[in-house]
Amino acid sequence: MSTFCCLFVGRFQPFHRGHLLVVKGMTKVAGKVVIAIGSSDAKKTAENPFTAAERREMIQRALQDEDIIPNFDVTIVDVPDMPDDAEWTKKCLELSEEVHQVWTGNEWTQKCFEAAGLEVKAIKEVPGISATEIRDRMKSGGDWRALVPSEVASYLSEIEATTRLKSL
Repeated sequence: MSTFCCLFVGRFQPFHRGHLLVVKGMTKVAGKVVIAIGSSDAKKTAENPFTAAERREMIQRALQDEDIIPNFDVTIVDVPDMPDDAEWTKKCLELSEEVHQVWTGNEWTQKCFEAAGLEVKAIKEVPGISATEIRDRMKSGGDWRALVPSEVASYLSEIEATTRLKSL
């Protein structure tokens, strides 16, 4: 019998506390979690300021700090944007091995995977925590650190993310 596998697709620009709560929830119901970094080919723009490698590093640091990695089966994959929704969905699934359930808070993502016949668990945004809000606060010099896991805050400081965002 295969292990129940959940897929979590997001841009993670940056990975924040809401994302971490979703992954923690997934580990309670799944034997394997696949985190798909969407728009992996997008970088250094106002909406997508971080590269796929930087987002992967944020996720790995946050999950290691919570002992999710290496104590749980987590795979992180990069999924580039594609012109066709069905093609994009197929690519996500090809990279993710066998997926039983998709978790998302994005309506478009939900429609893509439902059209492919997969079960989708709709997740709600954590009030006050969004990547857009975090990027806005970083640009304006506001308080953003409490909205991301501490390891992500440290990493974003290391790569001088606020300076980068202010220049975009």
